[in-house]
Amino acid sequence: MIRQKSIQLQGLKMQSEIEQHSELRREPEKDLCSLDDLAMRMRTSVRTESGTVASVDADEDPAANLCPPPLPQPRICIWKYLNIHSMHRLEKTANVEEMREVLAELLGLTCPEQSLRDAITLDLFSHVLIFCRQQGFSLEQTSTACALLQDLHKACIATPLGNMEECYRYFTSVLFCHGVRRPPFSINLFKEEQLLALADYVVNTYFRHFKLYKYVFTPQVRLDISLTYTGLQPPKLWPEEETEKEEGEEVEKQAVTPQEEPETVVQPEQEPSQVSVLRAYIKTQMNKELEQLQQLIEEKLRASEEKLSSKLTALERPLQLPPGKGKNKTK
Repeated sequence: MIRQKSIQLQGLKMQSEIEQHSELRREPEKDLCSLDDLAMRMRTSVRTESGTVASVDADEDPAANLCPPPLPQPRICIWKYLNIHSMHRLEKTANVEEMREVLAELLGLTCPEQSLRDAITLDLFSHVLIFCRQQGFSLEQTSTACALLQDLHKACIATPLGNMEECYRYFTSVLFCHGVRRPPFSINLFKEEQLLALADYVVNTYFRHFKLYKYVFTPQVRLDISLTYTGLQPPKLWPEEETEKEEGEEVEKQAVTPQEEPETVVQPEQEPSQVSVLRAYIKTQMNKELEQLQQLIEEKLRASEEKLSSKLTALERPLQLPPGKGKNKTK
């Protein structure tokens, strides 16, 4: 009985040890699985973050998109930039200098005397206000005219590429939004005569100097083109000093050994390089084209000489009378 119990206890111990070993083996497998899951999550998070960073860089880089940005949709822009309080402040000004000071404050131009762009912007909108006063525009019409010009200026300087026609279409569409009563898309704020006067003013002042405004307010774009031919090795550029030294050494060697006769050694023919083959091909093609051009010129000269000679021979011939009129009549 004691032996049987001892055998049973030993068997239980062995089973418990086996189970512990199996659990210990499973635990690292679980740890490995958890580590794989974490690695996959980290990879996905890194990918999403890298994608967002790349998108942000593409949005911030102005050279990422070579096409001009699309223009906004034409909308009603009454009281858009200059509200009614700003217009009352501008209306109370007595002279042009005071009006320019108030306008610089309203537009946020800190130092127009030092900054060239601020000075040009201030001149642009001050002249628009003077034009509106001369035309007798109301406060709403004056604010709308300034907003029209400011939206046009933003569309112009949005890209350094040429978009004059697109900007003109945009300006005319926004102008018609304030000339026809069709709410909520357009209102009849200006009369027909006022619309024509405003359009003529903008064309004669802004569109005539469109490229100058774009040159001042947009960054300069430079295009660097580099051509590479596939299958051709770039030629090695030797400095002038090394070539001169090599030529001098060769001359000295020839002067030191003038009596030595050069040994006739048969050297293997060097294979022509790719650059030399390309040069030879270009020369042959150019010679063919020149020959054809020379033949055409010679043919034209011959034809013109023949025409001149024929005309000269026709002029040099004596005036011949018909045979019946030259004979004397015999009665």
